[in-house]
Amino acid sequence: MSCKVLEWGAKAGSWLSAPSTFYYFARKPQMKREQPCVCSKCWLLMHDITSIYKPARAPAPAMDVCLSSEQQPGRLGEGPSSPDGWLEAEEKTVQKDGTSGPTGDFNSIEPSLHSLQKFVPTNYASYTQENYLFAGKKIVVQESIESYGAVVWPGAMALCQYLEEHTEELNFQDAKILEIGAGPGLVSIVASILGAQVTATDLPDVLGNLQHNLLKNTLAHTAHLPEVKELVWGEGLEQNFPKSTFYYDYVLASDVVYHHYCLDKLLSTMAHLCQPGTVLLWANKFRFSTDYEFLDKFKQVFDTTSLAEFPESSVKIFKGTLKWD
Repeated sequence: MSCKVLEWGAKAGSWLSAPSTFYYFARKPQMKREQPCVCSKCWLLMHDITSIYKPARAPAPAMDVCLSSEQQPGRLGEGPSSPDGWLEAEEKTVQKDGTSGPTGDFNSIEPSLHSLQKFVPTNYASYTQENYLFAGKKIVVQESIESYGAVVWPGAMALCQYLEEHTEELNFQDAKILEIGAGPGLVSIVASILGAQVTATDLPDVLGNLQHNLLKNTLAHTAHLPEVKELVWGEGLEQNFPKSTFYYDYVLASDVVYHHYCLDKLLSTMAHLCQPGTVLLWANKFRFSTDYEFLDKFKQVFDTTSLAEFPESSVKIFKGTLKWD
């Protein structure tokens, strides 16, 4: 059974942008509830709500399980969302302050953006425009409370901060980078601003909003336009990312470890994408005991170095290089 708190919040628009408001409606009996909401989605949001300067959006249950490409909509013409419906929704998108209106200065690049948009954003009930500042650039990310993959989580914020503060050391200029579980694309956008050739990957239903955000923030602003590719963890890895053809200087991942059932597939995907010389940078908020169990398995596969910790948000950043026999 889906969470009525989140369903009602989605219909209401951006009222969840206030942490106290979400806390009230999630923890107080509402909508004929006799008990406070304790579903995993509400719990995850409340666990993260003080981690970053803005609250994370509440996730929908769709990302709790691994879904194959056949089970996921999202490609142009293949999903339930129509281009016209999305364009109309974008013109009236819900802003962070709860008002409706156009998305601002970005409209000037709409013709070029739409000609390059290969995927259609999922037709969620509402989107919000969130503002970030990294690498000296204002970044506007379209997010939705209705999907794990349409939310910027604390690990992404921490990883962006780390990339920004270690620009010279990392030397992303012209580096080939792949991001696993890119979500709404903040990390990939920052990597692109820093000069990298980025491939942003995620599940099919996430790709439309991901590509939308990448194009709006990088088109005519970065040396390399990011590429968007479907990647279902553990599926078709050699077929879609053959080691003989694809080499990456860096693999990036943030908050890909949480309460789901794909952790073994995630680890095998990480290992497949890394070759000698590839550096994996993984940032994660540690919420569950299973997160630490994954870290133990990660250390068995990768030579692991702890790079940074953010105690206020429980986020840790690790550097991994694949072990070779």
